[in-house]
Amino acid sequence: MDAERKTLLLTGASRGIGHATVRRFSDAGWRVITASREGVPPECKRDPNWTHHVTADLGAAGAVERFIAEVNGIIGEGALQALVNNAGVSPKTPFKERLGCLNGDLADWRDVFQLNFFTPLALSRGFAAALARGEGAIVNVTSIAGHAVHPFAGSAYSTSKAALSALTREMAVEFAQLGVRVNAVAPGEIETAMLSPETDVLIPRIPLHRLGTPEDVASTIFYLCGADSAYVTGTEIFITGGQHLY
Repeated sequence: MDAERKTLLLTGASRGIGHATVRRFSDAGWRVITASREGVPPECKRDPNWTHHVTADLGAAGAVERFIAEVNGIIGEGALQALVNNAGVSPKTPFKERLGCLNGDLADWRDVFQLNFFTPLALSRGFAAALARGEGAIVNVTSIAGHAVHPFAGSAYSTSKAALSALTREMAVEFAQLGVRVNAVAPGEIETAMLSPETDVLIPRIPLHRLGTPEDVASTIFYLCGADSAYVTGTEIFITGGQHLY
């Protein structure tokens, strides 16, 4: 690994916020290592900064352990300057209802928490040494749904993101001992594949009167991983167009 270049590790890279974040860091000259269930889109393979992609189902504990070992092998004795825990899942019941407290299988809840909560914790621990060497930053991608009842996000998803928000606070204190900052971004209604078709009805409740874009989130993540936020840790930034104010 080139000691002169900064390195980003990002999960959930194949589309949406993850893909936009890769582009933002690559445009700034960062080396990029990614993971997702799918391979990267063909056009992205031409990006010379996107040096490694690992196809892995990070919702499975065994796959997470293998991923950590593989990426630590890639990094070697080098440093990691940024870890973005972006991969997440928001399942629905077989009847396309939001997965709530009174419906669905509890096994589905465990699957949601595995990817949305336990995987970010495991990855942060697994790459703590490399992040310490890089005096790096961790950014957890939470959600507006972790702070208020959301009409489309299910209870399993919302509570897992609320737990990730709390984890961000705890990690910020503990990882500070390693010289590593930990923050979170909480997107609102962002134009991605995860967005529900009915989301347009929420636009009147967004003070900026538009949906967000993946690039809106990517730029904030980039800020939290850079020198301009060197004294920022334990913070969760709402990227909601003001929706969270209601």
